[in-house]
Amino acid sequence: MRAIQFPASALDAGNLPLIFSCSGIFASLLFRSLKKGRFPALRKTPGIKTTNPTGAMTTPDQRRRKHSGMTHDLFPRELLEPFDYDPLTRVVYGPGSIDRLGALSREYGALRVVLFTDPGILATGHIDRCLQSLTAAGIETTLFSAVQPNPSTDDVDAGVKVAREAQADFLVAVGGGSSIDCAKGVNFVLTGGGSMKDYWGVGKAKGPMLPLIVAPTTAGTGSEAQSFALISDAVTHVKMACGDKRASCRVAILDPELTLSMPRSVTAATGIDALSHAIESHVTKKRNSVSQSFSRRAFRLLAGALPVVLERPDHLAARGAALLGAHWAGAAIENSMLGATHALANPLTATYGTTHGVAIGVLLPHVIRFNAEVVNDLYAELVSTLPAAAIAAASGPGGPLSSAGEILAGFVTQVVRQSGQPVSLVELGVEESRLPELAQAAATQWTGTFNPRPVDAASLEELYRCAYSA
Repeated sequence: MRAIQFPASALDAGNLPLIFSCSGIFASLLFRSLKKGRFPALRKTPGIKTTNPTGAMTTPDQRRRKHSGMTHDLFPRELLEPFDYDPLTRVVYGPGSIDRLGALSREYGALRVVLFTDPGILATGHIDRCLQSLTAAGIETTLFSAVQPNPSTDDVDAGVKVAREAQADFLVAVGGGSSIDCAKGVNFVLTGGGSMKDYWGVGKAKGPMLPLIVAPTTAGTGSEAQSFALISDAVTHVKMACGDKRASCRVAILDPELTLSMPRSVTAATGIDALSHAIESHVTKKRNSVSQSFSRRAFRLLAGALPVVLERPDHLAARGAALLGAHWAGAAIENSMLGATHALANPLTATYGTTHGVAIGVLLPHVIRFNAEVVNDLYAELVSTLPAAAIAAASGPGGPLSSAGEILAGFVTQVVRQSGQPVSLVELGVEESRLPELAQAAATQWTGTFNPRPVDAASLEELYRCAYSA
């Protein structure tokens, strides 16, 4: 598979670090796409078939002109689709940008900070840099380093107790999605009272929330770009999505140096999760021109960077590309949500303790094939960004005439195999007799309602069976 090469100039002092707002980058992406004639038409990739929902063959021109009156490439019909885009998070990117944590926190009024992280990140030395930066800025800091993977209501309750005792007026999270989500969960309960269950759903914050700055150490969840916290009930293990615009981060510090310490297994699991975010957010029922701009950019970055960082973990430019890709995929989720892959993955984590990104890697190819019946043309937009060699290697039994969905599913499977992760439920130790039970649980997941092709317990069970001995 031919990977995207990252020139050394990508790390020149004149280029990095970059400081930008999401709105500025979005405008830049649109301008470049229009200037190069790539928006929204597909780049022509030989052998990729696209169909409309009835199965009839279509061409890019036919799809652009389907809407009455839309006959010019510069005014595609998707520009008539409404959206409400409200960027709330400032993004600071660049190697070494974590050293600005203290100055940025002070800029937003921090006096007493609680810093959330996990034991693994604490052992890397990253937190020492954070504490030095905060101390140099004259900020009193309390460390909460007990965050567990897939944070639960117990983690949130413990964090709230620490934050109250510290009389915190500001929160910081440094780590993967677990640390970031835990800090968001604490913010809900600390500022609004009650318990985490009271905030399950959307828009349930009970007033102003504390400012939050986060620095992800994985290129995975994209939680820093989202207003949601995903917290598991400590008793039932059900994952609760708690979202409110007020829970958004004030600043996201994206420092690729922080991701160099990731073990290969974590790089793989979080990277494949991020790749799934780019793919699923591109085709959901809630998609719009904003989310798809982020999804396409995220996919292009992640598809090129993941094969590189799996083999060359010290490749800083590739690490940066993966980190940015995960962030843009998170921004896409914020505007379009996810789909059936995540609905299927969550019960595996709750029942078997399966790492989320590992479950995603097993299930995503099958969901892509399932959805291709209705969104094959959208998958073709993503496939068209892959190098020709990657397309050829990922083509299915149809060879060069394989559908875009088949090629995309094949590409994902190749990345999963390269990472060394399992590709079937059998390898995860899932009992076939429990598939109906898992399907019933998957059918209750909120993300499934956004899947482009409707799903129910029966179709979700069939998808589990497809993945069982793949």
